[in-house]
Amino acid sequence: DLIGRIPTEKEIDEGSNDETLTKRVIEAMETREQLPRQLQLPPMLEELDKKVLVNLRDGRVIVGVLRSFDQFANVVLENAYERIIVEDVYGDIPLGVYVIRGENVVIMGEVNLAKEVPTALRRVSAPEIQQAKRAEKAADGLKETMRKRFDFLDLE
Repeated sequence: DLIGRIPTEKEIDEGSNDETLTKRVIEAMETREQLPRQLQLPPMLEELDKKVLVNLRDGRVIVGVLRSFDQFANVVLENAYERIIVEDVYGDIPLGVYVIRGENVVIMGEVNLAKEVPTALRRVSAPEIQQAKRAEKAADGLKETMRKRFDFLDLE
């Protein structure tokens, strides 16, 4: 009888009584017992229906409520927005329902709702933050151009 103990990997592979097995898994989850590898839930499952922050490979930061994921770490966010920070200002660009391909996810974690709003930064509208981002990108491009032009001087 599986009730009262964690099933072995062999019992799981052989497909012991599914109803009893399900009851035992739920019971083990409630008591936080260590389950066999086949029954362990993915860590992302704990983040479902919670607000998460996702850092992407291209440097963008997306925030939203995690609604779904798959074995490839593809994620679906609801009420998503891109958070852009430029110097001492930040803004959020609404995205709605947003699907992120798993290969682009660098790191993802739950948002601490008490600390979600950056206190040291001033919030601006979406058009203002987009303009600030373009200006920052242009300035970075100008710096790189100047660096290349004066590269022959070997100032180091």
